[in-house]
Amino acid sequence: MRTIKDIELSLDFIKKNKILPAEENKFYITRETPFYAIEDLRFLYGITPETILIDEKEFNEKLEEYISNLESKLEEIEEEETESLEDILEGSDAPVIQLLNSTFLKAVRANASDIHFEPFSDYVEIRFRMDGVLHEINKLPKGGYESVVSRIKVMAKLNVAEKRLPQDGRIRIKIGDKEMDLRVSTLPTVFGERIVIRLLDKSNKILSLRELGLLEDDLRKFENMISKPYGLILVTGPTGSGKSTTLYASLLKLKSPRKNILTIEDPVEYQIDGISQIQVNPKINLTFANGLRSILRQDPDIVMVGEIRDRETAEIAIHASMTGHLVLSTLHTNDAPSAVTRLVDMGVESFLVASSLEGVIAQRLVRRICPNCKTEHKITEEEKDFIERFSGEKLPDDTVLYKGTGCEQCFNTGYKGRIAIYEIMEVDEEMRSVISKNPESMAVKQKALEKGMKTLVKDGVQKALKGITTIEEVLQATKV
Repeated sequence: MRTIKDIELSLDFIKKNKILPAEENKFYITRETPFYAIEDLRFLYGITPETILIDEKEFNEKLEEYISNLESKLEEIEEEETESLEDILEGSDAPVIQLLNSTFLKAVRANASDIHFEPFSDYVEIRFRMDGVLHEINKLPKGGYESVVSRIKVMAKLNVAEKRLPQDGRIRIKIGDKEMDLRVSTLPTVFGERIVIRLLDKSNKILSLRELGLLEDDLRKFENMISKPYGLILVTGPTGSGKSTTLYASLLKLKSPRKNILTIEDPVEYQIDGISQIQVNPKINLTFANGLRSILRQDPDIVMVGEIRDRETAEIAIHASMTGHLVLSTLHTNDAPSAVTRLVDMGVESFLVASSLEGVIAQRLVRRICPNCKTEHKITEEEKDFIERFSGEKLPDDTVLYKGTGCEQCFNTGYKGRIAIYEIMEVDEEMRSVISKNPESMAVKQKALEKGMKTLVKDGVQKALKGITTIEEVLQATKV
């Protein structure tokens, strides 16, 4: 059976040369078919093909039918892959397979997001990223590492012989009842190929807004913001700060049989019933901008754009938000007010930003204190000064904070799981006026603070005082 890659190459050849497979050794051509294409066919298929001349209209009809048949084959391939998923708990006697299965199992049980295989001169280090921090798990002798790399490449359907170039692939495995999607990236280094595997648990449920960690006041602001009938709402922060999780939680809250919700993402991380989701595909020119244009012809009420990366996407999103659609998207900025400056820097007029923007949510992830080994400790002078500076409140001397002492459940880190800290900037008429006249981030921030915006640090401090996280985590996440 043909692979997906083969099908893509065939379609490219067909469209470019106006040649379409008919029966065995026969091909449809048109008057536009270049003469050298027949030679290409002879080379590709190792046969002397017979040609059937048809007009352009008939060719297009037969091409549509051919593509429809290919889509059915793609579905068959995907079904076969799903049916043939191996449960790694059933295992194998081969040492390399046992090692990898054991590593995957440990990573899943530790709730790791990534597995790193890092070769050095005399050994290979295996590290897990847990709650955003890398931890050393195991060291392997250098001798057997080639077998490990080959096994991973075979599982990810990569070129085993290619060791000089980076490669990307995907592995799907089962662990008991749990299906895992593993994204594999290889990179050649001086001491061998470095491999990083991202773990995506397909059975993970999407968090609700209340489970994200918003304090009551912020939750009310957020819910009020996304309940607007139209406008642009942005979630900002660096890569890995939980922006997608916040957007999915918002969509879950907004989902209704009375609303038409469409998304365009890169990649689609979670599938939500009742929402049409589109995967970006640059190979066929399905970019955020082109996809968004098509979505707007589908009569949407709510649109989610995975990321605004350029002026074209920004302008389409803003015009969509001004013509009766609620548009949710993300940007990479350090805080909420900077989102305004970023859009203006992209080339969007400040009055358009002011007219369309309904709110910006900036966020970071901090580690939660492990509930199993959580203990009180008396506040230090440095912590007291820091909290008073950002909370604006005088703390009593007997104030206590919390920390984790470390236990088996948290791998002796003192932390287990993560929670977001937020900065929510609502845009009202006063804010619109400031954005139109002076879209610089400092001016926007000053007005937002006057209107009662709580900064990332202040939200983190409140969560530290409640015993959810530590001051060290807040400092690390906000870089104050």
